[in-house]
Amino acid sequence: MKYEEWSFGYWLLKKYVQFADWLIYNKVIVNGLENIPKNKPIIFSPNHQNALSDPMAILLNTNYQPVWLARADIFKNKTAAAILKFLKIMPVYRMRDGKENLSRNDETFMASVKVLENNFALGLFPEAAHSGKRQMLSHKKAVPRIVFMAVEKAHKDIDIQIIPTGIYYSHYWKFNRNLVVNFGKPIRANEFTQEFKQNESAAILSMRQRIIDEMEPVVLEIKSTQHYNGFETIREIYGKHYLKRQNQKYSVLNLFKSDRKLVKKLDELEAKNPGETENLVKLVNNFVSKIKELKIRSWLLEKPKPNIAAIGLNKLILILGLPVFLFGFIFNAIPFFIIDIVTRRKIKDTAFWSTFFLVLGIVLFPVFYLIEFFAVSWLIPGFWLKLAFLVSLPFAGKIAFRWYILFTKTVGRSRLLLLKLFHKNEFNKVLDEKELIFGKLDDLISA
Repeated sequence: MKYEEWSFGYWLLKKYVQFADWLIYNKVIVNGLENIPKNKPIIFSPNHQNALSDPMAILLNTNYQPVWLARADIFKNKTAAAILKFLKIMPVYRMRDGKENLSRNDETFMASVKVLENNFALGLFPEAAHSGKRQMLSHKKAVPRIVFMAVEKAHKDIDIQIIPTGIYYSHYWKFNRNLVVNFGKPIRANEFTQEFKQNESAAILSMRQRIIDEMEPVVLEIKSTQHYNGFETIREIYGKHYLKRQNQKYSVLNLFKSDRKLVKKLDELEAKNPGETENLVKLVNNFVSKIKELKIRSWLLEKPKPNIAAIGLNKLILILGLPVFLFGFIFNAIPFFIIDIVTRRKIKDTAFWSTFFLVLGIVLFPVFYLIEFFAVSWLIPGFWLKLAFLVSLPFAGKIAFRWYILFTKTVGRSRLLLLKLFHKNEFNKVLDEKELIFGKLDDLISA
């Protein structure tokens, strides 16, 4: 298989993984597809927070089969190398892989040129490492260097288009999370070729800075290092209120845009008034500790007056949906908990958790489904009912998880109601503390 050729096997695997991805995510919002030029060589340039989930966010939500570059040490095993080649991933050798191996990068770079010459897509992370945070690492020079090398060594004029790409997760590894993928306006490599002829180093730096500038509007980035966790907490508890202050309706995309604005304002506040910022973060942290002690989630306080009718309706839905939950739970619980336990115990870097959940999931779930099918199929009459049972298993698992989410929310709302009824002073203290924090944030941050 050549990297620059369309692969049917890759397409088939992609369709399967897209289905698995649909099961994992609650909502996927793709914004800016119109910014990707047709019939042009493309380089996707995304932020990198979440290991393999980041390239998946692009390749599963576009019609491309992007070729990615990855560190060479993962190619040492021959079987792994063959799988990675099938997945259109090429090795890049670094000094730590041995000085004698650096020359092998020539093969990778020439393959990259072929990909671009054939109007296919490359995927290159300008940070060259994942952060595990809503915070970009410093950009390296790899993207500009590969672009200019491709322009120089291509056998024809190529109009390379760099697509600044922002990837946002509502949570990095939790099941049923939201994903936003933003494709920014393309950067034409030809805009820098004249400067490159005159001063190569200056052109590389210019292109790198342009990529940084064009990525900032499509990512959510907390620049603060001292108060990163505090700002992330503020975003979580105050974000929807800040959205309402702007008279915006809730949607995943609107909240993302509002949160971008909010964290930028918080970074500005820290720069102008570090003392006030530190006091604010302490106040927020004390509040979060308090509601954790009471086993209350911050979203419950968005509407602090418990709706008894809504709680009753939720309980009715839970009762009626219990048989479906039990069906989905029984036939999905074993692989789900095996993957969860193994990943948490064996993988220390949480940025890899979603990767392992996905990879183990697309292997283990079908195996368990087949085992379960053969274990109970003798109880199911007829071919079509047997097939319906097998096909229903992943959907039942997703529905069971939705039932569980409703269950936890109903428990939370019930707990808040009990707090209000039997510990009114404690309830009022929590509300007063929340109003104090929101009032301070309203005063300090303009909408």
